[in-house]
Amino acid sequence: MQTEFDFVLPRGYVDPNGDLHRNGIMRLATAADEILPLRDPKVKQNPGYLSIILLSRVVIRLGSLASINTRVIEGLYTADLVFLQDLYQRINSLEDPVYKVTCTHCGEEIEVSTDFLTALS
Repeated sequence: MQTEFDFVLPRGYVDPNGDLHRNGIMRLATAADEILPLRDPKVKQNPGYLSIILLSRVVIRLGSLASINTRVIEGLYTADLVFLQDLYQRINSLEDPVYKVTCTHCGEEIEVSTDFLTALS
């Protein structure tokens, strides 16, 4: 199972030295990544800050930066923040289960996606 995903920011983060950082890695979120930030006073004051904390936890590399923290995520251009939020949603969403089956007519092995919620309704 893939747990880390490479990305390239559309614009890039410019650090205090003026260096541009665009290439990075995001890991899959854990339950703690989703739950612990809810206790943060900044999130309680402004629920929109949740995504800043979440991204600072799951972005594990950005260019040559030594560490990723909320200040780095706050310093992103809006296009890059939206890009990372979208990537977070895509890699952490559940995918429909996929099964390998053999076609009864031709004998070819194929993958079939099954959506259990649709099948049960």
